[in-house]
Amino acid sequence: MAEQDWVRRAEAHRQRLAPYVEPHLARRRAGVAHPVHDFLFTYYSQRPAQLMRWHPGYGVGLTGPRASSYIGEKGYPESPSRGVRVTQEHLASQQKLIESIARLLRATQNRAGIFGCFGWHEWAMVYRLGEDQARHAAWPLRLGSAGTDEVVETQRITCSHFDAFRFFTEAARPLNTLQPGRNDRAAFEQPSCLHATMDLYKHAFRLTPLVDSDLVADCFELAWKVRILDMRAAPYDLAGLILDPSGDEWTPVKIETPEGRQTYATMQRQLADGAAPLRQRLIDTCERLLEDVRLDA
Repeated sequence: MAEQDWVRRAEAHRQRLAPYVEPHLARRRAGVAHPVHDFLFTYYSQRPAQLMRWHPGYGVGLTGPRASSYIGEKGYPESPSRGVRVTQEHLASQQKLIESIARLLRATQNRAGIFGCFGWHEWAMVYRLGEDQARHAAWPLRLGSAGTDEVVETQRITCSHFDAFRFFTEAARPLNTLQPGRNDRAAFEQPSCLHATMDLYKHAFRLTPLVDSDLVADCFELAWKVRILDMRAAPYDLAGLILDPSGDEWTPVKIETPEGRQTYATMQRQLADGAAPLRQRLIDTCERLLEDVRLDA
């Protein structure tokens, strides 16, 4: 790829993500936490600077003097070469990771979506806790502790995502109709799950720099939307919170009501529809990378 082309794409990538990253960095410097928008930067291991760094993906070489900035980065050669590109050695070293991600994505894709979970996982995470013990203790519960507990006890909880289920309180875990485990994600993950959709971002950045950064950014932006619904349906009173970068004010999705559950299911389906092509792109990328491993062997 000619220098003028990849530099332009790298700058477009930076400008695309700056409205998400820069407010987070400003909050971090000020010591101000955001219960919604900090999640993608604190729960996941990819640092903001890594997200902002553009990569062309495996098989594309970067030309021109400025390509030397990639020399020595993860996956790239330690010394200059003609057309700086991710090495075959790095690809081979990631084979097991690529295979495991592809296996999980295929299993998720092939399972029917569950649109009746209604986001009760966030409620189960505060079940029978005092408000000062909740994960976001700086924000009160809309219904208070007793009201929240009563709602949880009257609902059918069907959380299929281990990385949400593991944060359930001890009292809430037996209430879940499913019992997903750390090592059996492929047996439970399903395509309508909000957290499975957010994890597309995790799968994409774990494959960096083998995948192109456009795919990572697409997954990040969808995860951003998912996190907003995730917390709009949570039991917390987040009135007055600003949704950067849109500037919209917060409104809850009151899943404790029939109307709220209908709204949640509709929005959940829209997000699942958005996730399906991204999941397929990740699967296609994994399959192409694994084919390159076999050809290079």
